Amino acid sequence: MRKVLLIAVLALFGFSVNAQEGFKIGVLAGLPVGDAADFSSFNLGLDVVYHWGVSDSFGLGVATGFTNTFGKEMTFNDGGSSIAIDAEDVQFLPIAASGRVMVTEELSLGADLGYAVGINEFNDGGFYYRPIIGYNVGEKTELNFSYSGVSLDGGSWSTINLGVLFTL
Repeated sequence: MRKVLLIAVLALFGFSVNAQEGFKIGVLAGLPVGDAADFSSFNLGLDVVYHWGVSDSFGLGVATGFTNTFGKEMTFNDGGSSIAIDAEDVQFLPIAASGRVMVTEELSLGADLGYAVGINEFNDGGFYYRPIIGYNVGEKTELNFSYSGVSLDGGSWSTINLGVLFTL
């Protein structure tokens, strides 16, 4: 009986660790906030993540991806005339350490911290941070809500996002 119980506990522990591990790929959509909202309308992105199970409720890994925040048309009025200017898209390639804590079997909290490489012209990138709340809607599917921020020289670039990740 003790051997059966031990095998059951080990199998359960092994299943829990495997739930934290794996390669994940997904997409996100979001809205710019703060300074970013002045120059852009919405963003789309791709997430690529790999987590290793450190324990049954904690995973560490690496994260990368690509985000494109679409520039919007801005109109400036000067007396009786106005000028319309199209703001450029802003693109980042984040490279980050990633951590997740499983609060329940469905709910996770986490963060990605690293550097976001600026892709477009005049974008030097900066320190990248992204707190994330995830909810597992299936064995291999997670919906998540996140706030992404990039600290730039003289400002920041921030978005709020809704995404979906698929474990491969």
